[in-house]
Amino acid sequence: PGIMAAYCLGVPMVFARKKKPSTVTDDVYTAEVFSYTKQVTNTISVEAKFLDASDRILVIDDFLANGEAAKGLISLAEQAGATVVGVGVVVEKAFQGGHDWLVDHGYRLEALASIKAFNDGKVIFN
Repeated sequence: PGIMAAYCLGVPMVFARKKKPSTVTDDVYTAEVFSYTKQVTNTISVEAKFLDASDRILVIDDFLANGEAAKGLISLAEQAGATVVGVGVVVEKAFQGGHDWLVDHGYRLEALASIKAFNDGKVIFN
């Protein structure tokens, strides 16, 4: 979703990696991201040369549940002094904490699909 959003907006895209490639220098921004699905913590990173204080960042992700990935991506932008202008996700589970955390912290959040609840094996959309 990130690359298509960048393409449609005509802006560059920076990808946060879960594993540091051997070609990357030590000049990186990093953040710890806990995955509730996999019950593991990953360190995500972006080379410092790709972000700076003049950047306006739109965070794009596939799913939003507890918001850990979004928080980690926001942290990377903040380390560079960049401004996060919003967060876009394909699907959010609005009943989990990520939605409220982002909104309560002043971030604009847009989701293509917003799940209100699961009830009797059915998905209830907002």
